[in-house]
Amino acid sequence: MIEALRIRDFRLLWFSRLVSLLGSWLLVVAVPAHVFTLTGSLAATGLTLVAQFLPPVFLGPIAGVLVDRWDRRRFMILADLVRAAVIPLLLLAREPGDIWLLYLALAAESVGTVMFRPAAQAHTPVVVGTGPSLSSANALNAATDGAVRLVGAPLGGILLGRVGFDLLVWLDTSTYLLSAVAILLTARLAAPTTRSPGRIGRILVELREGLAFLRAERTAWALLLVNALFLGANAGLDALLVPYGITVLGGSGQIGLVMSALGVGFLLGASLMRMLVDRVPPAYLLGGVLTATGVGFVLLFSATTLIAALPAAVLIGTVGSMALGTAQTTLQRVTPNAVLGRTSSAVFTGEAVATLAGAIVGPSLAQVLSLTWTAYLAGTATVLSGIISMLLLPRKRVVPRSAIDSRREESSAS
Repeated sequence: MIEALRIRDFRLLWFSRLVSLLGSWLLVVAVPAHVFTLTGSLAATGLTLVAQFLPPVFLGPIAGVLVDRWDRRRFMILADLVRAAVIPLLLLAREPGDIWLLYLALAAESVGTVMFRPAAQAHTPVVVGTGPSLSSANALNAATDGAVRLVGAPLGGILLGRVGFDLLVWLDTSTYLLSAVAILLTARLAAPTTRSPGRIGRILVELREGLAFLRAERTAWALLLVNALFLGANAGLDALLVPYGITVLGGSGQIGLVMSALGVGFLLGASLMRMLVDRVPPAYLLGGVLTATGVGFVLLFSATTLIAALPAAVLIGTVGSMALGTAQTTLQRVTPNAVLGRTSSAVFTGEAVATLAGAIVGPSLAQVLSLTWTAYLAGTATVLSGIISMLLLPRKRVVPRSAIDSRREESSAS
């Protein structure tokens, strides 16, 4: 996994991701716990996810076009500054009647994330290439996710009780500023050739070009379908995790431990993904880990004690991180860099729509049925996404598009 760290610009991008994720994860428990404490409502708690995933639904495709037209490095810096500016608005929510202000702050922060995420994903292959260093970079990012989950969630839960919500918000703000500085230090020449913003009509034309590629490339649209189904189910359970931890496991401290267990799983999954993603065809690797993730969902939300919940969380973290890393690496390899921003944004938008639906449907089903039956349905949907992966994704190793293009050029020259 350390191969990519030999590249200076990737080290800076990785540090940027590390600090901003850490700040965000300090609030992963704090924000929904704050809402649940103020309102006592499952629906109000679930709306924290809804607020975060509305902007990607509406802005995701446009962000992808801009990522492919503008300097991605500057785009990421701007995104970090936007997030640093809006996250303090969370402090305005002090009473149940103020919760809408918290939702507004989360939505505004999400706008910055909509800008940052496709730019970072499209910029990574430019920095490290599309060969083994790319799978190394994605595995390291997955390991970073795991480490942050391991540390950030319980630390946030502890700090929430000891120093309060306000300090956590200011810490998150500072991490976005550090992230912007790290990206500022990357080489300007690492970004792809940029174009002038142009008129709205031209932007719409380029948006159609990206969507046309997505429709034509079977692997890309299959990944969109699979990820949307998986992440929709995952969001339905994410919206219930904090209420589940408080009502079943015993409090925010237990929630932090469950999220730490997810982090341990992410660390394990990153190592396994790095070993397998270049050896096992996507159909089998993604299909297998998604099926295992569905089983993990059922085991976690069927648990009534922390001892039973922690192994299930480790399983989910392990196979879930492998699923996300495998999907990301495969998409980056089959998509030309010129349209990678638009393609990534289209996939992110589909994921956001599914996540938004899951965040609404999950709590609603839990109120009508139960947490356990909702987990059964989410697990079934995730297993279904694994079956779709086996049917639609390549059953042989994916060759990076850059390698294919090089072979074609050699054939033409001869």
